[in-house]
Amino acid sequence: YPAGRLFVGAKNHLLSLALDDISQRGRKIYWPAPVEWREECNWAGKDITAECMNFVKILHPYNRTHLYACGTGAFHPVCAFIEAGQHAEEPVFKLDPHHTEDGKGKSPYDPQHTAASVLVGEELYSGVATDLMGRDFTIFRSLGRRPSIRTEQHDSRWLNEPKFVAVFLVPESEDPDDDKIYFFFRETAVERQQGLGKTSFARIGQICRNDMGGQRSLVNKWTTFLKARLVCAVPGPDGADTHFDELRDVFLLQTRDKRNPLIYAIFSTSSSVFQGSAVCVYTMADIRRAFLGPFAHKEGPNYQWVSYQGRVPYPRPGMCPSKTFGTFGSTKDFPDEVIQFARHHPLMYNPVLPHGQRPLFLQATVPYTFTRIAVDRVTAADGHYDVLFIGTDVGTVLKVVSVPKESWHRMEPLLLEELQVFQDSSPIISLQLSSKRHQLYAGSTTALAQLPLHRCSAYGKACAECCLARDPYCAWDGNTCTRYVPNTKRRFRRQDVRNGDPNVLFWGCPAVPTSSGHTSMDERVVRTERGVLFRSVQRSDAGLYLCHATEHGFTQPLLRLSLEVIGAGQATGAASAGDPQLAAGIPGRKVWYRDFLQLVERPPLGATDKACQRLWSRGRPPAPARSPGGPPGRGQGSELRRARRRRTHEGPRAERGPRSASPW
Repeated sequence: YPAGRLFVGAKNHLLSLALDDISQRGRKIYWPAPVEWREECNWAGKDITAECMNFVKILHPYNRTHLYACGTGAFHPVCAFIEAGQHAEEPVFKLDPHHTEDGKGKSPYDPQHTAASVLVGEELYSGVATDLMGRDFTIFRSLGRRPSIRTEQHDSRWLNEPKFVAVFLVPESEDPDDDKIYFFFRETAVERQQGLGKTSFARIGQICRNDMGGQRSLVNKWTTFLKARLVCAVPGPDGADTHFDELRDVFLLQTRDKRNPLIYAIFSTSSSVFQGSAVCVYTMADIRRAFLGPFAHKEGPNYQWVSYQGRVPYPRPGMCPSKTFGTFGSTKDFPDEVIQFARHHPLMYNPVLPHGQRPLFLQATVPYTFTRIAVDRVTAADGHYDVLFIGTDVGTVLKVVSVPKESWHRMEPLLLEELQVFQDSSPIISLQLSSKRHQLYAGSTTALAQLPLHRCSAYGKACAECCLARDPYCAWDGNTCTRYVPNTKRRFRRQDVRNGDPNVLFWGCPAVPTSSGHTSMDERVVRTERGVLFRSVQRSDAGLYLCHATEHGFTQPLLRLSLEVIGAGQATGAASAGDPQLAAGIPGRKVWYRDFLQLVERPPLGATDKACQRLWSRGRPPAPARSPGGPPGRGQGSELRRARRRRTHEGPRAERGPRSASPW
């Protein structure tokens, strides 16, 4: 976020918004495609309003004062530099339409095609389709002073109908010559057996930043390109794993060691039988191990893919030319056998498995699919926690925290809340996170919303409720649930994200004594989602009923009800004597169910109390009057205590809507 602004690319527009409040002090640049380009696009059979526009696909900070943006330009990719100023107070946000450049190899032609890119120094690395028909997919390096480099053209072993998702720079050592660019994409699997149809696999590809291409072969082509399968699957019996192969989004979480970030990726299933989404986590150690493993090899069209058992030439394909790992100063110095081996063996045999050998978080049989992910590492009182914000295709954001199950090496997810961001259920296509400002920015095709990373007040005002939430952003400060601030001088803050145990860590949280009796469930008494249903009532059912919630050994009362059983004859007599209108609707002097239902279903204020009072007072002497400050008598309303409604419980939730900017 340079200059404290949020920059957004949209259809025919670029936006500059204030990070603190996106609805204030917004600036806009109108950047349409030229009229002649739109007309040519329309003559080619494209929709003049839906396709023949300039959809901004690439937007990166270039230096302290400028951005670099690229758009589809009505099927004429175009790029330009945007002057944005160095400080948020500078009212500078402009583009010179007369100083643009060709965007081929940077932005796709078709707005429906995906593209991914990263700007490293003055060089742009992008995964994109470079032709009008969207058939020539490439990983391309442009800008800068070095020559442009791309992947081998029309070779399905390199790229096979890929859909690019994300690109990141990850350093390998202190020497910048060892830096590698990692591409995440999904493509049609070449290793799938023939006759079984097309199957999509998730991939991670690598190239060296200082790759200059070959001298006699692979000229101006990548010589260090390798790719491996990303596996995200639930282990099943006898090896029948449930795979999530449709890679949707990737988030790179930086750690203290820049060479070893964590990779969070979201997937969905490609099966029409089983629908679900999952989050898998990968380490750079596992990724590097796969690229240092055996190469995949296939002798011919009728052979299976196997692990290559022959001699691998030196330097090993995929290694960067540098002083750290070898004596070669440039890829142009590589021997011919290295170049030829790299051309025919871009695929690794071993896949990259997720941390823990299974998904961190998954949702199945739900009416939505994960689309975007952003992760924030939060410092809590008992350690560091990763909080996941997951966007869906129905306009919601899930907030999930990863907590240790038995040790810090085995994690489990905890769904904290689900927030409806866009009321029209528009799919979330972008998520950006600002840890400094504690804000999350979600974008759809029609609007942009700003959300706080934490809403501690939603967990209630009790210390137990705050602790049981297990939200690493929140802690009990002695009066209310508020944001936890590390290294604070206020010692009375209490928080336990790992265990959520208020009985141990919270002074002043009274434990609730358990009731000596309980109601057993049988054919007459049935437990439902909304409570307990008595199919028939007996006199022995009279008494006090307590509904409570238990979590991590802590019991909290939710509702107390006092039930008195009145005989059918007494109820009928009271109804007919006390309410003529009610008696008229009771044929045969039997209580009419519909009329009693009116007392239960939203009656006028006090109607139920009045009806019950008539039934209780029949045949009894009038009760003596008591002073307003006296003890409550029989029939007093039951005590009701509201409890925090966790997102893991069923039922609607009252939520504060996010701050939104006006539609684009």
